Amino acid sequence: MPTLVGREVSNNGLGLMRLTRPGASIPDEDAFALLKAAIAAGVNCWNGADFYGTPANNSLHLLSRYFAAYPEDADKVVISIKSGLVDMRTFSLDCSPEAVRNFVANANSILGGRKRIDIFGMARVDPKVPVEDTIKALAALVSEGAIGGIQLSEVGPETIRRAASISKIDMVEAEVSLWAPEIFSNGVAATCDELNIPIVAHTPLGAGMLTGKFRSPDDLEPNDHHRFFPRFQPENFHKNLELVDSLNKIAKSKDCTSAQLALSWIKLQSKKSGVPPLIPVFGARTGARIAENTKDIDLTDEDLQEIEKILASFPVAGTRYPAPAMKLVEY
Repeated sequence: MPTLVGREVSNNGLGLMRLTRPGASIPDEDAFALLKAAIAAGVNCWNGADFYGTPANNSLHLLSRYFAAYPEDADKVVISIKSGLVDMRTFSLDCSPEAVRNFVANANSILGGRKRIDIFGMARVDPKVPVEDTIKALAALVSEGAIGGIQLSEVGPETIRRAASISKIDMVEAEVSLWAPEIFSNGVAATCDELNIPIVAHTPLGAGMLTGKFRSPDDLEPNDHHRFFPRFQPENFHKNLELVDSLNKIAKSKDCTSAQLALSWIKLQSKKSGVPPLIPVFGARTGARIAENTKDIDLTDEDLQEIEKILASFPVAGTRYPAPAMKLVEY
């Protein structure tokens, strides 16, 4: 099993974004049942952010309420929290040392001592602040016991090395999926493997596209921000649907869901030379979905070769983020 900040975690993680998304948050009763189901299924790596929701109700507030109700669960999970976003509308960041301290203090204030933040980091690298300065501030907070470890998000190999030269990096978060496999060819996976840094794979189901449930852009929920992403625009959507439909054929031949195929593919990459432990963090709103997504599928070498042929035959159309946000990712 992979380890994060010295603790064993499973190869299945839970993304908390959909639980507190404005206009689509679910009642605490349902959210608590989901979190309980995650623990029961061994899904003990939880990924949140102080901007997953509103300043009054985001991942931190949900976790605070949950651990107040179930304090015995606080030590059963490893939580990672992203921060640093000042304005979602303009994608502006503040990763200065002073801001880092303020973000951590705010996060710990919301949690109220009910749970230690195991891993904390900025959502992106601030172009106005050298990454070394940000990491020094985070490292000081680790030494002070305010957080347990440090994460990076959406960074390239050079940034990983620069950060690791300052302090231990406990986790790199990257988008990894059947339609976002870039880390396996751009040096991110190889660098993390060399430096013994696990990778948490966010958006492993392509924001739901890889599950096969979307047949047109109109199928996305009205409040789902992904409907504004290039890959979901009409000029790209139907091109990408060809990739999804081809992958679905393999899922049907394996008698599994498309989500199980996509998640199993990610986890199998960890077995390759030069790839570190990969922990996909999927979103879920029911215990049944957690049970589905944690079932591993046995993919043969022939299956994997067929998947690679499909990925080569149907290149993904559109960038991973809208243009302003693409400026804040390093590939």
